[in-house]
Parts: sequence; C-alpha cells; structure tokens
Amino acid sequence: MKVYTITCHDVYNHGASLQAYALMKYLMKCGHDVEIIDYKPNYLSNHYKLLSIDNPKWAKSVFTKFIYLTLKLPGRLQGLRRKKSFDKFTTTYLRLTNFHYYSNEDLKKNLPIADAYICGSDQIWNSSFENGKDPAFYLNFAPEDKVKASYAASFATDSISPEITPVVKKNLERLDEISVREKSGIKIIGSMGISRAVNVVDPTLLLTREEWNKIGNQKFNGNYILIYDFDNSNLIKKVAMDIAKEKGYQIYSINPGNIKYADKYFKYVGPDTFISLIRDAAFVISNSYHAAVFSVLYRKNFAIINRNESINTRMRDFLIEMKLGDRLIDENYDSGKLLSKVNHGESEKILQEKIVFSKEYLKDIMISERGMRKVL
Repeated sequence: MKVYTITCHDVYNHGASLQAYALMKYLMKCGHDVEIIDYKPNYLSNHYKLLSIDNPKWAKSVFTKFIYLTLKLPGRLQGLRRKKSFDKFTTTYLRLTNFHYYSNEDLKKNLPIADAYICGSDQIWNSSFENGKDPAFYLNFAPEDKVKASYAASFATDSISPEITPVVKKNLERLDEISVREKSGIKIIGSMGISRAVNVVDPTLLLTREEWNKIGNQKFNGNYILIYDFDNSNLIKKVAMDIAKEKGYQIYSINPGNIKYADKYFKYVGPDTFISLIRDAAFVISNSYHAAVFSVLYRKNFAIINRNESINTRMRDFLIEMKLGDRLIDENYDSGKLLSKVNHGESEKILQEKIVFSKEYLKDIMISERGMRKVL
C-alpha cells in the first residue's frame, strides 16, 4: 500500500526525528511504500532564524533590535552547526514528499494520494502547542474513503482544555483507528465518549537494537554519564555530580547549551550521535521521554527527572508500565538504590508483548475492510 505519515519530523529535536524515521522504516519493512508528508507550518518553521526577535520587549525600536541581534548572532551562527547535523540526518534517512505543505488547506488543495494516512507519533496532539490544535495532525485533509489512523499519538498531558475538546473529538471521530502512546491518552479520549482507542509503543521501539546500531554507528569509549536536559535542572546536575564522584565517571552533555559542568560537550550533533551516546553510556540522566525509551531499549542504568513543563505523563506512563517507576526520581532519591544496576528482565518481557501488540495494530490497519478494498 502507499502510505503517508504526518508528524513533527523536522523540529531539531532528537526524539522527534528518530520517531519519524522509525515509523517510516518499520512500515517499509512490512512492504509498504512510505513517505513522510513534509508538513512545516509557520509555527514549526522558526528554528535557527538568524534575525528573529524572540522577546517582544526587544522589538520596540531599531536600536533595541540591533542590540538584541548583536548579542544573539554569534551564538546563532554557531548553532547552525547543529542544524546542519539534523538536516544531514533528514536528508539521509527520511523519505519526504517532494512538495512542502504549510497548512491543512495546502494539503487539501494538493492532496498527496495514498491508500492509507497515519498521523503520529510524538506530541502531535499536545494542545499546549499549536500542533495540538492543527487539524492536519488529525488527518482532517484525508478523504473519507481512505484509511485514516493514528499511531502512538501523544497528548503529553493528563487533560486538555474544555475549549478545544469539541474540535479534537470531531477530528478523532473521523479516524478509522486510534492509538496513543500513553495510557493517559486513552482516558482523555474516553472522556469524549470515544472508547476504541488503544495503547501502543513509541515507534522507536518497533526497531531492534541492531537496527538502531546501524544509525548510531559511532563508538564512544570510557565510562561516562550522559546528560540530556531541557531545563538546566539543578537536580540533574546534583545527581550527575554525585554519581561522577562516587563512580569516577566523566560527564558528557548532549545539550545545545546551558550545561556548564560537563567534561565533554556534544552541542552540535544529530540524532545518529544521540543514539551512539546513549548506547555507550555507563549512566543516563535526563528529562527527555526518548532518553528514557532508548535507555530501556539499550538496557542502561538511568534516571529520569520531571520537566518544568506539565508534559510528564509521557515518562511517567512509560516507566510505570515497564515496572521501572523507581527510575523517575525527585529530590528525595535514594543514592544507593539509584546506583544499583537496573533489572531490565521484567521490563523487556513487558516491552516485547507491547511491541507484538503494536505491530498487530499496524497490520490490522492495512488489512481492514477499507484497507483491503484499496489493494484489491
């Protein structure tokens, strides 16, 4: 079947790029002809703009704009190195449509013709951001007579605002099949009177360690703690420094900025290096969902800390389901317990069962009555 997926594939975030690749790659392994819709509305296209004024108070006059850009430009020019690494990953690994789409109306006017359309994964339905309110991420543009399904879509929160609920419900009701990444997402959808949503794994877990090793083909030697921190968290710093002192490990940071206490910095690398760094780390500390996922996939010792933003259901639901809830820590963490080796035996068994279910879900989409009608 010809399949188009739509997700936030090009937002210069390691997890976003990797999940987009994984769903595409898995469906291709199943024999389908798959492309990712190159959907980049304005609100997802503001990365690495050299002359943008991000703080309104600096946009009051030509003089304040000049001061702002003078201060920001050196760092932004350096940041283009990171953009280049992500762009290389996108060019090398993602099969994108030739046409660039900027709105749901663009998609309707120049519809990419397919047998099936799949929205997901990642935070495409997070209504704290514009993408969660964008009808394109609910496949609003897809024709009624085509297969329309979500795969591992995430709301990223425990609830959505009453103001947006009717629109979300209307769009979800058009989908033939609904799957979400977190069990909390099933509760959100259930509260709308829709009872057919199921819980599946993040698409990165549809691929094996061996398959990911082909992407993450760099090798990092030595014992190190990998830090991936969106908040410049004092708790992450404390945990990292404590473990480094206790075990004699170095600290590596994959953040583009902010972290000042690491021994080595990987500010400008792409998703392929992200995989390699997690795989070869002695310990991973992060507030990233995909850092948690790849830590479990590679059976690492790790600790996850909540984000300042209220989007922590992702890590919580995943770790609890994997029977690894004790790896989500706060200020009262137990150092001894944290340093004990993580027992991945039970979590791997649970994960394999979830992966089987998730693959069956994708198979069922394609052999559904509507899907079969397209290939016969």
